[in-house]
Amino acid sequence: MAEGEQNKGSRFAKSFRDLDAYQNALQLAADVHKFCESLPDSERYVLANQMRRASRSVCSNISEAWRKRRYKAAFVSKLSDSETEAAEMQSWLDVAMKLQYMPKETFDDFDHRYEHILAQLIRMITDADKWCIL
Repeated sequence: MAEGEQNKGSRFAKSFRDLDAYQNALQLAADVHKFCESLPDSERYVLANQMRRASRSVCSNISEAWRKRRYKAAFVSKLSDSETEAAEMQSWLDVAMKLQYMPKETFDDFDHRYEHILAQLIRMITDADKWCIL
């Protein structure tokens, strides 16, 4: 890779907070948190806890990946962890929908947004050389 081509993906991002994937995941974590407040008391420590944990983990793994950009394998591993947490969140959405805790519109919105974040993460993983500090 030519010297001018290094670090293309992150040249405009000074921090993980500048990443669209992080901003999208953070907003969705806040929206999931608000949704969890509507769950019945019997789910406050089970479903709500799992959903909040997984949604927040999507964000935290993106921020950790940013700090691991010196090592491509570590960067990809943390993004993969974020991808896994996003997929876990989709399974919790399925549970909430199946138990009739979540309106279909909310399910569709959250699920679509997680699909978008997953696509962003996959692009970052695929183009890891553009993001890593080489």
